[in-house]
Amino acid sequence: MRPIREILEAQSVVVIGASRDQGKPGAQLLKVLREVGFAGRVAGVNPQGGEVFGLPLYPNVRDVPFEIDLAVLLIPPRFIPDALRDCAAKGVKGAVISAEGFAETGTQGASYQEDVRSILKSSGMRGFGPNTLGLVNTQTKLTTSYFTNSRMLEPGNIGLAAQSGIFVGALLRYLSSLDGFHLSKGIGLGNKVDVNESDALSFLADDDPTSVIGLYLEDVKDGDLFVKSLKEATAKKPVLIIKSGRTQAGAKASASHTASMAVEDSVFDGIVRQAGAIRLYAIDEFIRTLKGFVNMPLPAGDSLAFVSYSGAQAIMSIDTAMEQGLQTARLADATQARIGRVIATSSKTKNPIDIFPDWLTHGYEKTITEVVKALLDDRGVDGIVFISFAEENPGVYQSLVDVVQADRRKPVFASLLGDNRDKVACEHLLEAGGVPCCDFPEQAVRVFARMRQYAGIRQRM
Repeated sequence: MRPIREILEAQSVVVIGASRDQGKPGAQLLKVLREVGFAGRVAGVNPQGGEVFGLPLYPNVRDVPFEIDLAVLLIPPRFIPDALRDCAAKGVKGAVISAEGFAETGTQGASYQEDVRSILKSSGMRGFGPNTLGLVNTQTKLTTSYFTNSRMLEPGNIGLAAQSGIFVGALLRYLSSLDGFHLSKGIGLGNKVDVNESDALSFLADDDPTSVIGLYLEDVKDGDLFVKSLKEATAKKPVLIIKSGRTQAGAKASASHTASMAVEDSVFDGIVRQAGAIRLYAIDEFIRTLKGFVNMPLPAGDSLAFVSYSGAQAIMSIDTAMEQGLQTARLADATQARIGRVIATSSKTKNPIDIFPDWLTHGYEKTITEVVKALLDDRGVDGIVFISFAEENPGVYQSLVDVVQADRRKPVFASLLGDNRDKVACEHLLEAGGVPCCDFPEQAVRVFARMRQYAGIRQRM
């Protein structure tokens, strides 16, 4: 079988099922490929021929006058086996099968899926899906999703593979709306008739633009191969995994979604832990943890320092740190002396550092930057959680951004409370500058704990 890199780096795309109706998905995908700047050759296939958006439509894929790296099949399941046979005869390297209605729907759909599997295996063509929106390569502006926009294809360093087409598409749309969050590659696995999670892991582990890998799974096709691929991937870069179907009801829903077979959750959990990957249980956890790995260096140790204007939030964060097996950093005398230049009360120069009311004397920006700089220089501090309030003027946090951008030795997280409009504006400035924000500081502590978990694994390796 061909390496999937050949398909993800496709230089030519043909859309089978491209309607002359400009509002239909096939026509829209051709339009998207042109608008987002895909530089390769593009054409459509429609039995009546013609054109749409100025792009040619050919009656059959074998009529396309250039070599085809990737075919996107936007046609009903009953037509797909014959279309794939035509693709095989043409020498197409890979195919994305977007349609639902295969093994997840019953006997007839399972029969179509077995036909697809047989054709792919005999031809060496690679298949993604069925039941997926397919592929994204932000370096080449390749997409097989008809609702992609240019922002979704800004190059980043997150490699995402998911056993759900909408998960890739909708999550990508959401992530790309956040500051500093962009994909390198996106791989929709769907029913995994051919390309599976192990293929995706192996590709993303060796993909230079990808620095962190995210997986959404409902089942595992080949357990032994998955374990091998996961261990090899985590030796190179962090792998964050969400697996649904943990309960009996969830497993039943997975079976009707992508024809997934139940995997004993405790077994899966053990595999992930032994391989050194990070398992997460909700989308919000997944996104917060991605923020940490994408923006911050791995911590060298497990000691956290807290900068706060709220004693309650600091104390709750320390409780969380203890529950996560972390430590509160013991600050060096020299660090406390430096902090004492802007914090007059000596008890408030210890960890957690309380910046109120002293910032009223020295100014907010000077106070927070002096404190954070001192903590970054303290060898006993491995990470910083900054807890404060959402200002009407977000510019007060620019100095903090400047400090963190200039000194990348330790992870720094921010958590702000206040009017939601002010909070959004402040977080926009911080996250655009590479400082990850969490709604509550306990969440930041948990992200730090996962980063420390992976750092420890890497050190042992």
